[in-house]
Formats: sequence, C-alpha cells, structure tokens
Amino acid sequence: MPDVRLASPQGKWILLTTVLGSSMAMLDSTVVNVALPRIGRDLDADLAALQWTVNAYMVTLAGLILLGGALGDRFGRRKVFVVGVLWFATASLLCGIAPNAGVLIAARALQGIGGALLTPGSLALIQASFHPDDRGRAVGLWSGFGGIGAAVGPFLGGWLVDGPGWRWVFLINVPLAVLCAPIAVRHVPESDSGERAPGHFDVLGAVLGALALALVTYTLIEAAGEGSLVIAVTGVAGLVAAVAFVLVEKYRPHPMMPLDIFASRQFTVINVVTLCVYAAFGGFFFLAALQLQVAVGWSALAAGTALLPTTALMLLLSARSGELADRIGPRIPLTVGPLLCAAGMLLMTRVGPGASYLTDVLPALLVLGLGMVTLVAPLTATVLAAVETARAGLASGVNNAAARAAGLMAVAALPLLVGMGPEAYRMPDAFDAAFGRAMVLCAVVLVAGSVIAFTTVRRPAPGCRRPECHTHGSVAVPPLEPETAGGPDGGVSRETPPSEPRRPGT
Repeated sequence: MPDVRLASPQGKWILLTTVLGSSMAMLDSTVVNVALPRIGRDLDADLAALQWTVNAYMVTLAGLILLGGALGDRFGRRKVFVVGVLWFATASLLCGIAPNAGVLIAARALQGIGGALLTPGSLALIQASFHPDDRGRAVGLWSGFGGIGAAVGPFLGGWLVDGPGWRWVFLINVPLAVLCAPIAVRHVPESDSGERAPGHFDVLGAVLGALALALVTYTLIEAAGEGSLVIAVTGVAGLVAAVAFVLVEKYRPHPMMPLDIFASRQFTVINVVTLCVYAAFGGFFFLAALQLQVAVGWSALAAGTALLPTTALMLLLSARSGELADRIGPRIPLTVGPLLCAAGMLLMTRVGPGASYLTDVLPALLVLGLGMVTLVAPLTATVLAAVETARAGLASGVNNAAARAAGLMAVAALPLLVGMGPEAYRMPDAFDAAFGRAMVLCAVVLVAGSVIAFTTVRRPAPGCRRPECHTHGSVAVPPLEPETAGGPDGGVSRETPPSEPRRPGT
C-alpha cells in the first residue's frame, strides 16, 4: 500500500513534479493558439499550416493517450512519466528552433507522443504514491494548481509572443523539464513490479486510431484548397483506417478501447454530448485568438489576457457546480450548460473591428464561461458513474480522448465549412465574416448536444466526490480520472480508495 504522506518532504516533492509535468502539456494546449498569427507571419505559413500546428499535436496525443497509461502500468509509472517529460521537452526544443512550418508540424506531432506518456502518468503517480487518507487532497491540489496554469496560459503565451518571441512558447518547456525529471527520479517511488499490469499492449489499435485521425484531418484541412485525387484517396483511406480500428478493437483479446464499454447507453450518450461540446470549444479557442488579433487588431498579450475569464470561472465555480449537479442530477446541467455556451458564441459574433472589451468581448466570455462551469463537472461525474467502478479509469480515458479528437476535427473542418481560404488570416475583413459564420455553426453544434442530453439522459448519476471532477481549469478537455488507464484490457483502473467511496454506475 502506498504510504507517502502529503505533509512529508517527499510528498511535497511528488506533488511538485506531477504539477510541473502536467503543466507542460496543459500550458502547451492553451498558449499555442495565441502565437499562431505571429508563427504564420514569421514562417510565411498559410492557414492550413497553422491548423496543422495545432492538430499535429492533437492527433498523436488523442490517438496514444490510452496506450500511454497502459505503458506506465506495465513498465513503471515513474519511468514512463520521466520518459514522457524528456520526450516532450526535446520535441519542444525542436519546435522552438524550427526553421520552417514543416519542421514545426513534425515536432508538434512528436510533442503529442510525449504528452500521451506524461499526461496520464502525472495523476497515476499521485494515485500510486500517496497514502489513501491524503490521496484526495493531493489530487485536489494537483487539479487546483493545474487549473491556475490553464488560466494563466493564454496570458503567458501573449506575453512571450510580444516579448522574447513565439519560439519561447515552446522553449519554456525545456527548463520545466530540467527541473521536473531529476525531482521525479530522486523523490518519486517507482511502482512495485509485483503490482504492475501484464504486458498486453494494443499497439495496432493505437496506430490505426492515430492514422485515421491524421488522414481525416489531412482531408478536411487540404480540402480548403482546390480538390484533388490525393485528397479523395486520403479521405477514403481515413475511413478505412477508422473501420479497421473498430474491427481490431472488437476482436483483439486485449483491446486499447474495449467496445463493450459502449453497452452502457448512458456512457455512449455522454460521449456523444462530449463530441458536440468539445468540438465547439476546440473551434472557438482556435479561431477566437486569431479573431482578436487579425480582425480586432489587438496584440498577442491583449488577446491572451482577454480569454482569461473562461478558465478563471471554471477554476472558481466548478466545485459549486459539481455540488449542484450531485443534488439535481446531470440532465439539467448538461442541457442548460451547452445552451449557455451557444449563447456566448452567438454574442461573439458582435466582436469585430473596433470591438470594445467591456461591452463586446467580456459579456460573451462570461456567458460562455458560465456554460462551461455548468456542464464540465456533471459531464465528468456522469461518465464515471455510467460504468462499473473497476472501469472508471478506462471510461475517463475514452472520454478524454473523444474530447481531444472532437477538438482536432473542429479545427480541421471549421475553416473549410465557413469558407476560410489559405490566406484568410491575412485579410481582416474576410476573416471577420468567416468567424461570424463559424460562431453560428459552433452554437448549432452546442444546441444539438443540449437536445441530445435533454432527450436521453434520464437517471441522475451518483455524486462524484473526486476532486478532479470539481476542481478543473482546462477548457480543452474533461479531466482524467486519477485511477490510471491500464490493466488487462488496456484501461482498467485500480480499486477505489476506502476514503473516497463511489457507488456503482447506473
């Protein structure tokens, strides 16, 4: 049994290194969008290259995050976490010195692999190291500090872009890794080899999943230019890879994503709602940072700072929202939350040249942030409650990967759907008009998610008392369950600590 106490020096070191590690990946998901206009100008890149700067990272991260958790369970959580931190830092260095857009995109894909190793590992280390009596508080502190990091990410990104330059958005990860990795090696205990999961790895499934995402993403991004036979072939190949992924997961003895988990109607429905919600969020945060700089004419720092209210509201109010959902059930929050987010995005259509922060931007972000607060905690609680306790880690990992996949599909598809050409971000008037159409489309997707939740989520989920459900500042993805993915089927969690009871799901 893990016996490290939070108040001990070792406990504080473990908390520090896990916060540093997760902050690297979390910051990277929030600061890069602010830097995109400057990256495009300095590297003479078109809009498609900017889309790939975001999506190359998301493709490998979403495709491999479940496998990353299983590798930690088999080879040692500390070892895989440290490898992930060093891998992520090396890829960040390559991003920072990239001479052109092609090298930057390739390095971003490598970053995603590192993120898939360290993201599940940071929470797994807390679960494996701390005494059960301190585990809940440790996760709460981890979530809180991570939320603060997510909140300051856009501000930090804007300051770096306007100050030392956009390359430091990536280079800042290197000193964090230099600090994080030695602390982990020295102070974090390695998981006991006797408790490690057997070595069943669904590498084929992970490769097929990532390949399907990459091919479909390529098709959507490149289709914004003139159509070609290559685009048609990659589109068909992407669909074939997706079908092959489903077949492999169905018949493989130890799949990365066992399809029988979708036998739970509640789990399936909540993941459909997740796809709607996080597709809209992904599209919004990609385009909003560009809109504030390209059309409104603000600096990167001003644009990044302007986006702070959404994550700040989530950090401050998620706990109360989670408590309310515990009392009334998930149906109302999962219906009202997307509608509030849709209203916020419609308000963003007023943001254009000459927009005022106080009268145009802030009201929209406050409404959007309140919608996020309303839905994120109930969504996480319902996902965990929809399956048996032993599969909570797998359920959380699938939901997290679904949200990431939805975000990258939105970044790929939205510019195509609203008529943004390759040079759109260099033409303020054209970009402003397309941004307005994109916000309407995002609002429609959110309304669809609300309708699905209202018509299908019937039974209230048991209350989620776990800190990661209620103390969470990331706007990009739902929080992960700290009971790590892994185990015989590639994603079975460990038993629930006695100090944090949870009833079986509905």
